[in-house]
Amino acid sequence: MQFAGSSMGSATPHISVCICTYKRQHYLKQVLQHLDAQVTQDQFTFSIVVADNDHLRSAQPVVEDFAGASRVTIKYCCESRQNISLIRNKAIENATGAYVAFLDDDELPTENWLLALFNTCQRYGADGVLGTAKPQFEGTPPAWVVKGKFYERPSHPTGFVIDWRKGRTGNVLLKSHLFSNGEQPFRPEFLAGEDQDFFHRMTDKGYVFVWCQEALTNEIIPAVRCSRSYILKKGLFYGKFDLSHPTTGPFDVCRSIAKSVVAVPVYTIALPCLLLVGQHIFMRYLFKTCHHLGKLLMFVGVDPIRDKSIAQMYHVVAQGTVDQPGATR
Repeated sequence: MQFAGSSMGSATPHISVCICTYKRQHYLKQVLQHLDAQVTQDQFTFSIVVADNDHLRSAQPVVEDFAGASRVTIKYCCESRQNISLIRNKAIENATGAYVAFLDDDELPTENWLLALFNTCQRYGADGVLGTAKPQFEGTPPAWVVKGKFYERPSHPTGFVIDWRKGRTGNVLLKSHLFSNGEQPFRPEFLAGEDQDFFHRMTDKGYVFVWCQEALTNEIIPAVRCSRSYILKKGLFYGKFDLSHPTTGPFDVCRSIAKSVVAVPVYTIALPCLLLVGQHIFMRYLFKTCHHLGKLLMFVGVDPIRDKSIAQMYHVVAQGTVDQPGATR
């Protein structure tokens, strides 16, 4: 479903800005408002594709409201199957033009965001450009979250060539020829890490991706993501999917498990001392402990997220850290 806005000139490069969303109508509305204010300096035109992963089509009213008030062309599509790769592929299917940009539904772009990505892509002749994201907390975050840099993303000088391990599909501009081979760009068998898999395959083919420090977005961090229980659950979640990548071979599994077998007891013994150093250091290593523990539990057939006893354990641990000496918000 497409809602027409301003016309798109054929002689000017066109960018489709793709937003994959799932039940985040309030955030999506803010993202669209920020996109409406983008500066182009007449160097390119752009339109928006909103790909909704909710079978109830909860994002459609937001898109319709935006279309009625904006001159930017916006297209709505829906993928009812719950899968991050499928929804990304759906967005690409509905994209047009020489470039495809991806923006998360909780990322607020600055007004020069798209222009900075485009100019960097032109300047370096790259096949894609990744930008930087800074956390925008809702409310005042706990001191240990800020000091521990739990939501700080790595940054690099503009023009820095990106290794596939740093590849992601939030705040990125990609040339459309990357999707022209008829294959699904993102593989549905990946439950996590589908973006790294994409960049791995693309760099193996010789495509080059660079960094743009000036292409800034602000990532909304709700208060619930600043709780201890959320951070620990996130660690278990990462560990759960570490071994589930389709490309993970037997040697990789053995090496990874061996590392976790050593890490869990070492970190566990060190945690009481780290608590005296600072809550942010303690939480950082408790997160790493949960990451390795989640991996080991999955290796022996226990799902650390769905198992109620494990869930209760990390909840108790998280609550217990609040009352420890030196603990701060």
